[in-house]
Amino acid sequence: MYLKYLPKVLLAALLLLTGSLNAQEAKRQATDKKEKYSRIVPYFAPPAEFAGVYGKFRSPLKFYNNDTVKTAARWKLRREEILERWHSLMGKWPPLITDQKMEVLESVEKEGYTQHHIRFRWTPNEKTTAYLLVPHAKGRKPAVVTTFYEPESALGLLRPDRDFAYQLAKRGFVTLSIGTTETSKSKDYSIYYPSIDKAEVQPLSMLAYAAANAWHLLAKVPDVDSTRIGIMGHSYGGKWAMFASCLFDKYAAAVWSDPGIVFDTRESVNYWEPWYLGYHTKPWRKRGLITETNPAKGLYLKLLAEGYDLHELHALMAPRPFLVSGGSEDPVHRWVPLNHTIKVNKLLGFKNRVAMTNRPEHSPNTESNEQAYSFLEYFLKK
Repeated sequence: MYLKYLPKVLLAALLLLTGSLNAQEAKRQATDKKEKYSRIVPYFAPPAEFAGVYGKFRSPLKFYNNDTVKTAARWKLRREEILERWHSLMGKWPPLITDQKMEVLESVEKEGYTQHHIRFRWTPNEKTTAYLLVPHAKGRKPAVVTTFYEPESALGLLRPDRDFAYQLAKRGFVTLSIGTTETSKSKDYSIYYPSIDKAEVQPLSMLAYAAANAWHLLAKVPDVDSTRIGIMGHSYGGKWAMFASCLFDKYAAAVWSDPGIVFDTRESVNYWEPWYLGYHTKPWRKRGLITETNPAKGLYLKLLAEGYDLHELHALMAPRPFLVSGGSEDPVHRWVPLNHTIKVNKLLGFKNRVAMTNRPEHSPNTESNEQAYSFLEYFLKK
């Protein structure tokens, strides 16, 4: 407000200095961005033996009547067809709860952030408790929803190398840790709507629905930039994060840690279980592989028989970026189904949006977590 009283020479010098400082900051940010990209760029390249290999998976670039998608405009129609078909198969979602109201149960000051224990409505007839971590730094921030059996794991309170919410909060992300605490304790493991005795939506799809409502909650937090909200989960939480980000397109980026990204006969890639895509009324089948004496029931068998697989859902992410943090359940040959989404992105004019890292073990470790955090930092931080 006092600039008009400054001598012209001094004012010119001041403006020149300000411009120089702004240019230096822009250069620093560009260098930082380039550095971050150099760390993650290897994750986008399949090994030569899997490059361009599509396997027996039905192409997402073909309509269900076998017409081929050749333009971005046609992909939009095909995308709507995939989404509609899968919702039709799994059960229609109830209306999303967009007018979220957060109840704060307790707030604790931590080093660099505030941890809020909260309650919110994640289905039309059920509330859940969760943890919201808000860094102290000023300004609008990126955010990540973390998913697992119980929300305390992502705070670093229960299991090693599952502290995603805590680690991301230390890196400047607002984080919301959610989990199915009650049904995990009862070994029902999921969300059943309207009730466990008569679920109208496959439980894994309802988990995705709950995460969509969590997005709406997080988007209302004053510190959050709603255009930069991602989701991350491991194993059970990886399936949850995958279905949520694929079925709800407001998630800007995603990390799926070893969920088993396509149907498989491995015992751990158990989409046939009644708490995922094989819902049936109780008494439930004995947990484990499908056998003559322990058959599966429900939608899963129909999906297999009719040639559906989860690579169709992956394609719904395009052009949003995602990383498969692969372990024992998602080894390097998973590039075969991922190549289909790479092909969709190419049609849309995008590259380096589908990434995978690999480790021998199912459990995440320090290295795989750092890879995931670097990926989210690059795509969600300005």
